[in-house]
Amino acid sequence: MFSKIVIANRGEIALRILRACQTLGVKTVAVHSTIDRNQKHVGMADESVCIGPPSSLESYLDIPKIIAAAEVTDAEAIHPGYGFLAENAEFAECIAESGFKFIGPRAETIRLMGDKVAAIEAMKAAGVPCVPGSDGPLNDDPERNLAIAKKIGYPIIVKAAAGGGGRGMRVVHTEAALNNAIITTKTEAKAAFGDDTVYMEKYLENPRHIEIQVLSDMHGHAIHLGERDCSMQRRHQKVVEEAPAPGLTEEERAAIGEVCVEACKRIRYEGAGTFEFLYDSGHFYFIEMNTRIQVEHPVTELITGVDLIKQQLLIASGEHLQIQQSDIQLTGHAIECRVNAEDPKTFMPSPGTIDIFHAPGGPGVRVDSHAYDGYPVPPNYDSMIGKIITHGEDRITAIRRMRLALAETVVSGIKTNIPLQQKIMTDRGFVAGGKNIHYLEKRLKEDN
Repeated sequence: MFSKIVIANRGEIALRILRACQTLGVKTVAVHSTIDRNQKHVGMADESVCIGPPSSLESYLDIPKIIAAAEVTDAEAIHPGYGFLAENAEFAECIAESGFKFIGPRAETIRLMGDKVAAIEAMKAAGVPCVPGSDGPLNDDPERNLAIAKKIGYPIIVKAAAGGGGRGMRVVHTEAALNNAIITTKTEAKAAFGDDTVYMEKYLENPRHIEIQVLSDMHGHAIHLGERDCSMQRRHQKVVEEAPAPGLTEEERAAIGEVCVEACKRIRYEGAGTFEFLYDSGHFYFIEMNTRIQVEHPVTELITGVDLIKQQLLIASGEHLQIQQSDIQLTGHAIECRVNAEDPKTFMPSPGTIDIFHAPGGPGVRVDSHAYDGYPVPPNYDSMIGKIITHGEDRITAIRRMRLALAETVVSGIKTNIPLQQKIMTDRGFVAGGKNIHYLEKRLKEDN
């Protein structure tokens, strides 16, 4: 095991990584921007290094500064968390070239999965079910593109190969709109990602978003830890996540899980990862693989009892995965609500100082948050200030515990989306379970 690592992130995930390190006796180095000097994990870390001004481009996205922090503190490895540089192949490459260990998969794996076209080709070769599509990038031949779309069948969705996070995609319902949609998406993709490669897929109109959590070591051993349902979304951004997915059978879980495990072995995956699928009418369709820890990892931890961050550290240090597939037993149900510093109606960010922060408690309640009384929420980064996770012997118990936990939570001085989360937890459709990825947005439009 490493003696010391750099935590190349901020907020709740940085604190989560620090806690896992402490349980393993690993010393930590917190890198931070000037505006984040009072972050909770910075004060708790064994050492801290300021790496620049508030701008993420000059701090959390500055590769040389992060590697320099590892060098001056004699750290051995770097954990990227999620967001920022977590899925940046160049970052992983630079870390390895500098003699440190990247706590995550190899750079070539990140690069492969980061290119959506290449990822789909690799998954098809591995036997993973994929959405019917163009089977490669689109070119500038309008007639060819029209023929491909006709073969797939409308509606289709045009996607940027380098896209992610809900950006770089456009739904097309008619032939007349296709070529303009391709041109517009290519232009936007070039501006946002520096790559104008686009492809098209069948647009599934009422799918759910279901993802499979995997762990895979460098010795060819891989397992899956069941699935999460992340269908409660707004503008392709997850709002609520839960595990296991309502209505999924044991047979479906085992079948898709085994496919993902075999894919991990085929691409020689290392670490924690997530296969994301659209699930429609009993069929799974691969959309992408996240080569990092997910925001929603706690729901999987609560139903399996496996510490995913600890496993990341063990795998990166060269350990054999000690968990067998037969060891994974799903117990009860877990739900996660993201708490964002934003207006619950307009969704505009609400930075400022939190006067009072009171986290909920009680049986089956977990809070992952870096907030505290007097914490200044900066305007420079993602608005999430924490996550409330509840666990119960069944789904309705987890929902009831979440309702109580949200009611107990106090965050004053700024606006948060807690009122929205409370609405979701009492919504009849959500309580019934199994709603598709468009459900929440439709409900929000109805309310307005």
